[in-house]
Amino acid sequence: MENSLPSDSAGKRREAPTTPGTIKLRNLLKYGPLALAVVFLAVASKDWTNQTGALAIAHSRKVMPPINVSQINGGRWNLADHRGEVVLINFWATWCPPCRQETPGLVQLSNNYRAKGVAILGISLDEGGTEAIQAFVHEFHLPYPVGLVGPESPWASAVESLPTTILVDRDGRVAKTYIGAVRESVFQADIDRLLAEVRSPRSQKSS
Repeated sequence: MENSLPSDSAGKRREAPTTPGTIKLRNLLKYGPLALAVVFLAVASKDWTNQTGALAIAHSRKVMPPINVSQINGGRWNLADHRGEVVLINFWATWCPPCRQETPGLVQLSNNYRAKGVAILGISLDEGGTEAIQAFVHEFHLPYPVGLVGPESPWASAVESLPTTILVDRDGRVAKTYIGAVRESVFQADIDRLLAEVRSPRSQKSS
């Protein structure tokens, strides 16, 4: 599979389309030796992408590859520290209009679900310093951590369109992947389903 990242003339990742049409993204999101067995098929609409489909069946979900990133305000964010929580990982950039469109919903979700065992991480794929990212954080009053990845990161070559969001269940497995701007209500419904799932005693012991 080709590992280069599609870009426009300015060298930026493509935004998820906002005009009618269908775009098929690469079949596997690769991260080092691991792979997320997810086929991306994004159906674009004028404003929001329609991604109200079911979650992956629990026994078929693949383990999310490790994420351990520097945070813009210091420290590190490690996915392994959030086992037992539902995690929403949002890849975005400051220059991406659909990312700005869905961010207020993510802020609301973080405020409403932080005490319910849900963690949200934003990962900026901006290049050229952190000034624009800091401005974005302050503009939207982001209550959740923002991670940074460099161009050498496997994630930089794996994420093809922005925004891309990955929903991880409490056992650290990928339950759903979203491409494009997604309504808060869609995220909320899927998070509620994962919170309602009964975990096996083995899973709870290993958390």
